[in-house]
Amino acid sequence: MPILLAAIAIALPLSLLAGRVWIFPGVEPVPNAAIILAELRLPRGILALVIGAGLGGAGAAMQGYLRNPLADPGLFGIAPGAAFGAVLALLLGLGMVPLALPGFALVGAAGAMAMLALIAGRTGGIALFALAGLMIASLAGTLTSLAISLSPNPFATSEIVRWLMGALTDRSWSDVWIAAPLTLIGLAVLYFAGPSLDAMMLGEQTASSLGVDARRLQWLIVIGVGFAIGAGVAVAGIIGFVGLMVPHIVRPLTDRRPSSLIVPSALAGAMLVLVADTVCRIVPLVSELRLGIALSLLGAPFFLVLLLRLRRELA
Repeated sequence: MPILLAAIAIALPLSLLAGRVWIFPGVEPVPNAAIILAELRLPRGILALVIGAGLGGAGAAMQGYLRNPLADPGLFGIAPGAAFGAVLALLLGLGMVPLALPGFALVGAAGAMAMLALIAGRTGGIALFALAGLMIASLAGTLTSLAISLSPNPFATSEIVRWLMGALTDRSWSDVWIAAPLTLIGLAVLYFAGPSLDAMMLGEQTASSLGVDARRLQWLIVIGVGFAIGAGVAVAGIIGFVGLMVPHIVRPLTDRRPSSLIVPSALAGAMLVLVADTVCRIVPLVSELRLGIALSLLGAPFFLVLLLRLRRELA
């Protein structure tokens, strides 16, 4: 963990210098460099750390709760629910209204959380919980597609599609103040659920005999993942594969218990998203590469390697 903290402490200042216009202190002065650093790049860098931490911590908690190394935060339907809320705001022409888009996204995430809790919360069963999450994700995805098809003009459609790709372009301090508190609350809840997740690794019946309340743990997971993921989607759109990749990257460095994996995964997720966003800024393309696309290009091969490894282990 100290290594991850040191890496972030080095990467964040370096990321502030990178962009279409590089800023080198003491070399060639850049007009309005202070404003660019303080109002554009610094909030963007902080937001990358916040969103990455939420995705990484939620991914570790999900994989521990479902006892499935291929689990991803999008599985619960909370991210698709938040995306539908934001798309609805864009469809209604509220994209330029202050706080409307993140507000709608948070309402969508809350709606998905409520549905998940209502459908699966009575039994506390993991299988029903996972199936309910898949159903909600499918429903939210269908509603999002319907919203796109009902878009009143090509401009609105373009805005919706661009937002769904996920990016940190043109984000400001107001986005940081929205995402940071909610993400920290979500990570704190997941950290608090860590000991119960450790017991769940022994099986539901064994965990119950050790005093783990399955329904209480399920509520903690719903709330923790909902806050951590919903906050990120609300301000940046869909950013996938982070929650899948980083637990696998840091797991060999821990004792493999979920409780000891959540914080390192959050730090590794923060580092991954920060570096990926910095690369997106400096890639020489006509328009900036979308962060969601960049991480999908990295995550898809990673997922394939995991599948091939699991196939060899089961053979």
